[in-house]
Amino acid sequence: MTLLIAKLMWGLGCVAYFCIRYPHQRRARKTAVAQRRVTGLERALMAISYSGLGVVPLIYVVTDQPAFATYPFSPVLAWLGTLVLIAAMVLLYRTHRDLGRLWSISLEIRDRHQLVTHGIYEKLRHPMYSSFWLWAISQALLLPNWIAGCAGLVGFGILYFARVGHEERMMLETFGSDYRAYMARTHRLIPGIY
Repeated sequence: MTLLIAKLMWGLGCVAYFCIRYPHQRRARKTAVAQRRVTGLERALMAISYSGLGVVPLIYVVTDQPAFATYPFSPVLAWLGTLVLIAAMVLLYRTHRDLGRLWSISLEIRDRHQLVTHGIYEKLRHPMYSSFWLWAISQALLLPNWIAGCAGLVGFGILYFARVGHEERMMLETFGSDYRAYMARTHRLIPGIY
């Protein structure tokens, strides 16, 4: 693998993300929202995450900047990054498929919202976050630049740690003891571990 191919793999990951998400986003818009918790902080967190997983690495992919943060390319790491990226996109697809019209980009409860506990949700409460962590890890492996490579881990990490507690509180308020029981039998991100 070459650096150019690694950059193309990163770009293909972005295209795959769009192709996976877009049809589900269109379908979800047809389901009315009963409760939305979108604040200025939520918008800022999304912007930080998109910058880390999209804007900063795109600047590097196109311009090789910031050059001072570049380190020697490793084909082995790039191949590993490609495998992690594939896993991230498969998990992202599975998550969207299992959620169906209940998916949303922000903290929302849809009309007639049901607690999803089938498919990938049997084991994980937040598999979409797991897929984004994998995507951020793949970016760090594919792009040999301390800033561009790690921007996804930092950007998405900020969103995740600021949001996941709010999301779980919203689910507890909405589903009460059902969600509490669901929390007891599942893990947040990694089956059997966390």
